[in-house]
Amino acid sequence: MRFVQSNRFSLTLVSTVLLAGCLDISGSDDATDDRSVGRLNFNGISGLTYQTQSQRGQVTENGEFKYYPGETLTFWVGDLKLADVVPAQEFVTLLEFLPEVRSQLTNTAPDSDGLSTHKITEQELLEDSAQMNLTRFILALNWTADVASDRTIDIRERVIEQINDALPMIEGEIDFQVSELEFALKDDDKLSPANQLLSKICFYPEEDERCSPPPSQAEIEQAEPIPAEPNEIDENKIYREDLVAKRALILSSTRSIDKVRRDNAQAFMVNELNDITTLVSNRYYLDDYVANHSASDTSLQTAEIRQIGRSTSLVDMDAISTRPHDVVLHSTSWQDAEIEYFVAGEPGGESELILSFRPEDTYRWIRKQLRVVIE
Repeated sequence: MRFVQSNRFSLTLVSTVLLAGCLDISGSDDATDDRSVGRLNFNGISGLTYQTQSQRGQVTENGEFKYYPGETLTFWVGDLKLADVVPAQEFVTLLEFLPEVRSQLTNTAPDSDGLSTHKITEQELLEDSAQMNLTRFILALNWTADVASDRTIDIRERVIEQINDALPMIEGEIDFQVSELEFALKDDDKLSPANQLLSKICFYPEEDERCSPPPSQAEIEQAEPIPAEPNEIDENKIYREDLVAKRALILSSTRSIDKVRRDNAQAFMVNELNDITTLVSNRYYLDDYVANHSASDTSLQTAEIRQIGRSTSLVDMDAISTRPHDVVLHSTSWQDAEIEYFVAGEPGGESELILSFRPEDTYRWIRKQLRVVIE
């Protein structure tokens, strides 16, 4: 049991954003299937192949995969391996693909209230160059160039087929560990391996004009220019200006890493990570959001953290009283998932008790608060 005497005041209170409904992907549609179901990111990443110690398959259109507890995952996009030895769990995000990033996710840091949080670490890891290379690469493979924060990353079979066709022709290795400048290199005479691959993928139906090879400069120079006199133009003939326009259209539709803006990639991942934290948070609650106590009752009071549908199991917990002269935080116990406090102020006083705790099955810290009113 941890005993606390806190003189810290909260300048801001953290509000809990509730999602409309809860996502439950902990089971299988098949009643005889005892495997668990996980998901890539919050909204999902489709099109990847995965393998565990017991099975191999394609993630679903919602980015879901099956696993047995304790297994690890390997992921491919087509024939290109993206990650391996990734612990299988309910949610696997892109922050868990790279081992050097994944190993830091359990690092905690104090927030403005002095309470432990994982979000500062997440934000710092999103700045990691290898992580940014991976994130931008995955987003560049999405069928549409603009990825909304509430939509699955859609890596279609047509894209997968083109990846597999292009991989043998790529010079060099797609290495997420190189610098961001090297990973996104796009000079006139040299492309990074990632950009070489993207340049060979057409994100349109096969019959679309933008999927055909662009006219060469030699073809353009050999073509006749459009006649100056309109009555001399042959509508069935392709002129130099037509080829110039076609080449520009095809080249402008080609993807590259720099077309996925760094800040957009970060914002996308922040939204995905925050949605997972909110969902996990919604599974926990306190018996009351407001507790009323008489000023004359100075006995120890208890607030317990509960989990919907199962017993609560934590690995750590912090707590503060925002007005310790009114309400004193006596102790915290992550083992019992509870805090003890007592009132010390006059009638009309009040305080917020803010709890930050980490459940055993996640690196994420969850925050709950209890308003204590003295009568």
